[in-house]
Amino acid sequence: MITAAPPKTRPWVLPLVCLGAAVLYAWKIGAGQFGNTYYSAAVRSMTESFPNFLFGSFDPYGVVTVDKPPFALWPQALSVLVFGYHGWALLLPQVLEGVAAVFLLHRTVRLWAGENVALLAAAILALTPVTVIINRDNNPDTLLVLFLVAAAYALTRGLRDGRKWLWWCAFFVGCGFLTKMLQAWIIVPALVAAYLAGTTGPLKRRLLDVLGAGLVLVVSSFWWIALYDWWPGTKPYMGGSENGSAWNLVFGYNGFGRLSATGESGGMMIMRNGQQTMSSFGGDPGPGRMFNDVVGGQISWLLPLCLVVLAVLGRRWRDAGWLLWGGWLLVTTVVFSFAGGIWHPYYTTALAPAVAAVAAAGLALLWRQHRRTLLPLVVALTAAWAFVLTARDTTFYGWTRWAVLGTGIAAIAWLVVAPERRALVAALVPLLLTPAVWSYAAAQSTSAGTLPAAGPADVLCA
Repeated sequence: MITAAPPKTRPWVLPLVCLGAAVLYAWKIGAGQFGNTYYSAAVRSMTESFPNFLFGSFDPYGVVTVDKPPFALWPQALSVLVFGYHGWALLLPQVLEGVAAVFLLHRTVRLWAGENVALLAAAILALTPVTVIINRDNNPDTLLVLFLVAAAYALTRGLRDGRKWLWWCAFFVGCGFLTKMLQAWIIVPALVAAYLAGTTGPLKRRLLDVLGAGLVLVVSSFWWIALYDWWPGTKPYMGGSENGSAWNLVFGYNGFGRLSATGESGGMMIMRNGQQTMSSFGGDPGPGRMFNDVVGGQISWLLPLCLVVLAVLGRRWRDAGWLLWGGWLLVTTVVFSFAGGIWHPYYTTALAPAVAAVAAAGLALLWRQHRRTLLPLVVALTAAWAFVLTARDTTFYGWTRWAVLGTGIAAIAWLVVAPERRALVAALVPLLLTPAVWSYAAAQSTSAGTLPAAGPADVLCA
């Protein structure tokens, strides 16, 4: 655990962060637009009949489903039933889910690292460009992130309050599975490692706890899959499957098809220095994918900081919190970096909670133990990376790179000469300025569309 002196009570800060997130996510939503029309068409069809709602039918006649379980579409369909079929009604649940994830991340990190770190983590998540753009769209990733953060909260509570919370953790991951299938399971190794490291008692008992949670995970993940395949009456054909089976969808198109190079990933147009250039979705697989022209501006602003922090943890890796958030970050980064099948840049929103938690806790750690040495170097590295990202297209808020350069130099000098708390606060400016500007720009768009991305011309020109 990270220990720190109790901060002064600032009860207004978290509501302010959540309000800011709500404004970013809700501003101009649905202004004549319906997000990803593939899912918005399905939502309308799902309001026509209960079987359509239950199975996520793409068409009103119940011929074929969408290519995922309908968990993420159920709140949207209920909203449309209440308010009518409008763009804002379709996207309202996404806004609420996004704000809930920010709030719940704060609650989770506070249990581990204290109030100040939790507030910073919540602010970072709220200002992550890919998070802003995805929460303004109707893709399932918004609900997936909420379920994953809920799982982390339950796991953190379980370290203190027992196995009941571990079962809730497994249940939330299972709900994430029914939102976006196997992507939800990527963080399971981090959850298991954190529980085993953060609890006491005989190893056999702890392993039995994990086994019990595994059973909860299986049931909560596959009940809808079994319901669909065993449904005795008429039902829509399972979209995305090869034989109409939900099991085939799980392990085929939405399983190994996302990892294997046999899954055709296609291509898209991106903006580079004001010019349109063809690129594959997310760029080529490899260790540099999270930092390339397509993905870098979505999620990588604070990744250098996070990687340095994780590299210097040493024995602190035994801490359950670092195992949870650091493991989440590393495992997800590796899977996303080397996925050779169907992979899109906006998937990286699943990385955002871990980046936020590790960055916030990492800054606190560096402040306490390396404020004159490693902290200024990390600020310099992160500011330099922000300069590079912004310089890739100088037509898009190009002034921010010079603002980052100037504030970065000033903050580094302040940290070296007089490492006081105000210097640390000043260092947040070069770290968060450009993500905040990109998030602001994302909030000005009326719709994120099929392939949401924040940045120059919303990065994508598809």
